[in-house]
Amino acid sequence: MRIGEFDIAEPVPEMKNTRVIAMLRPWVDVGRVGTLVLNRLERHLGAQELGRLSKPGVYFDFTRYRPRMRIVDGQRVFTRPNTIVHYAHDDDQDQDYLFLHIREPHAMGEDYTDAIVGLLKHFDVAEYCRIGGMYDSVPHTRPVLVTGSLTSEYEEKAKGLVSIRRSTYQGPTSIVNMVTESLTESEVPSVNLMAHLPQYVQLDEDHMGAARLMSVLCAMYDFPEKLADLSRGEQQYQDINRAVQNNPEVKSLIQQLEAYYDRTLAVREPTEEAPAEDETSFAPDVEQFLREVGQRLETPGDIQDDDYDDDYED
Repeated sequence: MRIGEFDIAEPVPEMKNTRVIAMLRPWVDVGRVGTLVLNRLERHLGAQELGRLSKPGVYFDFTRYRPRMRIVDGQRVFTRPNTIVHYAHDDDQDQDYLFLHIREPHAMGEDYTDAIVGLLKHFDVAEYCRIGGMYDSVPHTRPVLVTGSLTSEYEEKAKGLVSIRRSTYQGPTSIVNMVTESLTESEVPSVNLMAHLPQYVQLDEDHMGAARLMSVLCAMYDFPEKLADLSRGEQQYQDINRAVQNNPEVKSLIQQLEAYYDRTLAVREPTEEAPAEDETSFAPDVEQFLREVGQRLETPGDIQDDDYDDDYED
């Protein structure tokens, strides 16, 4: 069946008091933290695809988001990049969830956001939570900072896990923020969570950042704490320690970031998207070294940029 611009699989499940957890790529999905978290939740709850855009090419440039050719059971299967919705029911909490894998549109942005809002209103969703990651001037040797805006109930449940501050950012942003604006106008509560990741080692998959985001969601929504597994992230960050231990200049810069983190964490105003002038400046040879460290720490076979399959899993 069709709901606005979305093709919806039948039979359509009955939903009540539905929570939405969404991520936006590639704008605020650095380290693929949003993708990793949604994939893990979907596996945990046994989520099934509910729907996707009928004609994604109306909104996406397929020279920038590339279609994929895959071999499935010996047959070639062609897939187009899309915005995809999954549904799951948490039996332990008797709670319905929609998981939105949203792509940044290249055209018809207002129609695109209207289509997403229309779908969510059709299912009479009770709240909307968007998660993501951004690069920031933070060291990998300190706990991953998660900032955001929460309801008073979730502030209490996630106390000590989230730095609650109102963003004062002014500048370029995503048209997808209109989804939040529209839902807020309709009195649908909205939550935003952002993991701040070290920009000097840009991991394709930052499992520490993903685990920190997951720990917040576990506290908010009473998911099992085991979902916030730190082991892969700890291994990644330990590998970074070993890679930089023989480079005094890099170690000195990291110490400066540690001092900045410790001094300003309680008072700094986070941004939704890091403006260029806020980026940490390194000497060219140091930047090259750190890029090489990040490349060595990547999982073999990772797909770069946003050219990975919509069925990609960690």
